[in-house]
Amino acid sequence: MKKVFIVLIIMILCTQLLIGCIDQQGSESIENKSWEEIKEIADETTVTFYGWGGDENINKWLDTFVAKELKDNYNITLERVPMLPNEYIPKLLNEKQLNSKGTIDIVWINGENFYNAKNQELLYGPFTDKLPNFNQYIDKDSPDVLYDFGHEVNGYEAPYGKAQMVFIGETSELEFLPKNHIELLELAKNHPGKITYPDIADFTGSAFVRNIIYDIVGYEKFIGLEADKEVVRELITPAMEYFNEIKPYLWREGETYPATLAQLDNMYADGEILITMNYTPFHIATKIEEGSFTNTSKSFLFDKGTIGNTHFLAIPFNAPNKAAALVAVNHILSPEVQVTKYDPKVWGDLPVTDPNLLTETQKQLFDEIDIGQNVIPQDKLLEKRLPEMRAELVPIIEEIWREEMLNHE
Repeated sequence: MKKVFIVLIIMILCTQLLIGCIDQQGSESIENKSWEEIKEIADETTVTFYGWGGDENINKWLDTFVAKELKDNYNITLERVPMLPNEYIPKLLNEKQLNSKGTIDIVWINGENFYNAKNQELLYGPFTDKLPNFNQYIDKDSPDVLYDFGHEVNGYEAPYGKAQMVFIGETSELEFLPKNHIELLELAKNHPGKITYPDIADFTGSAFVRNIIYDIVGYEKFIGLEADKEVVRELITPAMEYFNEIKPYLWREGETYPATLAQLDNMYADGEILITMNYTPFHIATKIEEGSFTNTSKSFLFDKGTIGNTHFLAIPFNAPNKAAALVAVNHILSPEVQVTKYDPKVWGDLPVTDPNLLTETQKQLFDEIDIGQNVIPQDKLLEKRLPEMRAELVPIIEEIWREEMLNHE
């Protein structure tokens, strides 16, 4: 009887170990696998991609081109789920607390969302060292790859594309395109009600506010700045005074702001305002091509520069199909895929591949892309590229802006 009991215990333990291996197939079972073995595990599976779904051109690129490539090359089915980080991060946190099965394989993430997710151990990694294309085509020592909003990535996310704030002005009505915050104020006074920016709850609106702050107090002062509300408030006081000074000349006298960048673009397209902005530098070419923006629209930067950052792809800690997630992310990092989203007619997203690591044939692919009308070339953008501040400073600045500009206590 005792022997039977021991045998049963052994069987139960073995079963638990086996279940553990199966449950962890996306992590433990791929740790010591070769790349070829990882592709074999991913074969005939579905990978879920969670991220912002607010741009139809990006959605189309993922749903058609990327999905077709993954299916044709790896027999992987891509399922895109439009969901923002403020929705999927609580979902991941809830799954972790309940120790429930994962449902998300890839997340489009960066900035304070990455910072929060990594701190709460919601991400799998490090994983970038497993990706052949990351090792071959990405400058692993670039600050844009090593850091995300001032925090070390440590291989817990892979670069997806590069963004940089650009402004777009209607040159047929503006006397000049502003080179700094002082000239922007001058234009606002000359054209009352015709200039505004998105509410700070919008990602681009928040970036615009930080860009003005940089222009006034300098980005260098935020390096190593204590993430204390009163310390931050004291530093940005000159900028908040500026926002109050320009407020009466803004659309609706600054009593309200466009809720989203899409709304701002629509207002610009209708002639209601004279300046819009975007984090996708070639956005203007797409809009002119489709007839939404006039041919007299022109993109511009501030002399001191504009904020740029890298957006990333990460894999949740409990992703049910980590093997397919790795294959999908690796494929997106290939120059042949990066160049397709570089095309303004497709997306206009700046590539993360390092030109110095490309073959002549691959370089030619990028050279052949028509970046479109009235855009700022990539080399000029990079000359004026300013780093993002640390993620934990962003919500503090947003809170101060709300208190002072919207009279929120």
